[in-house]
Amino acid sequence: MSLHVERTGSGPDLVLLHGWGLHSGVWAEVMPSLAQRARVHAIDLPGHGYSADVEVGSFDAACEAVAAVVPERSLVCGWSLGGLVAQRIAHRHPDRVARLALVSSTPCFAERPGWRNGMKESALATFASALANDRDALLRRFVALNAMNGPQGREAVRAFTGLLAQRGAPSDSGLAATLTWLREVDLREETARLRVPAIVMHGGRDMIAPVGAGRWLAQHLGARLHELPQAAHMPFFSHREAFVTALGDLIG
Repeated sequence: MSLHVERTGSGPDLVLLHGWGLHSGVWAEVMPSLAQRARVHAIDLPGHGYSADVEVGSFDAACEAVAAVVPERSLVCGWSLGGLVAQRIAHRHPDRVARLALVSSTPCFAERPGWRNGMKESALATFASALANDRDALLRRFVALNAMNGPQGREAVRAFTGLLAQRGAPSDSGLAATLTWLREVDLREETARLRVPAIVMHGGRDMIAPVGAGRWLAQHLGARLHELPQAAHMPFFSHREAFVTALGDLIG
């Protein structure tokens, strides 16, 4: 089974990669505006959305599967986990990633020695335990964490909780495997070597990927940083106009 890709619009290719536990429907509010400037390819990651039956496998295998449906010389925009995938594809397939946009993302989601811009391992371990006990409750909690401390928090929680039901729940194996990626993958070394035009958008109130991760990405990529002090983990929802404008500038 192949990955599900929703395509709309015309112009330069723009690929959208969503975050953990959700699907490409998260981009619904911004896709019409983006489609006026670009040919948009919104991909459901392995194990998620309409790609729920696609085998997830390793992080590398999943990135290769996604890369296979990314047109050459695309602008690849990754949110959260999708940004981690985008970084790996940019490193291994520079012919496919002409420009890069990283939204509320990080090269390393887990805190570790020398890296304080991540979630504590204890928090990620709690997620893993909760996934084994009550997947649906965990997904609802995770959606709430995405919006915590940000503007339009209740609206965002309602909208994204509704999205969970639109395409069916992610597969249990997919959620478990991708949660392992969040705990184990560290791309700092290879991301620091990337030489690709890029922007970074990050909320100052992000509870999943601290804003320091966005600042690190901007510094090491030589990217323009769009730091939104009032935003949480989903600035493309809470600050739609700023998000569309920033991507539009990169599209050219």
